Amino acid sequence: MKTTTPKVKGTHDRHWYLIDAKGLTLGRIATKVADLLQGKHRPEFSHHLDMGDYVVVLNANKFHVTGNKMEEKLYYRHSGYLGNLKSQTLAEKLEKKPTHALELAISGMLPKNALRAGRMDRLKIYAGTEYKEEAQKPEVITL
Repeated sequence: MKTTTPKVKGTHDRHWYLIDAKGLTLGRIATKVADLLQGKHRPEFSHHLDMGDYVVVLNANKFHVTGNKMEEKLYYRHSGYLGNLKSQTLAEKLEKKPTHALELAISGMLPKNALRAGRMDRLKIYAGTEYKEEAQKPEVITL
């Protein structure tokens, strides 16, 4: 049996998937979404091509974390000036930007290369249950 490797971009069709994050664990959601964005679920997966699919995540602010991560997990940002390191807890981040924590978790699980930006463009995250991509008829995935 021969192993075939896809060599041309655009030789595969992209599917749409819908994931409801309500009540699910943050890391479990992020790993599943990262695998779908990379295309690791496909038999013709190749590391050097962007073979992934579109993913729509609903209820992105209603995920679950274990332990005391809501109060103890910190997100840092720095402006580049001396002494200007700012930090936020996960609860504060969800209050200000409800979808940003899940977006950072998914982005951190993707490979750090030139394909990352295109993969993140195919990710659509919504805090509620309504989304704009209904015309694509995404396939519902349960975790």
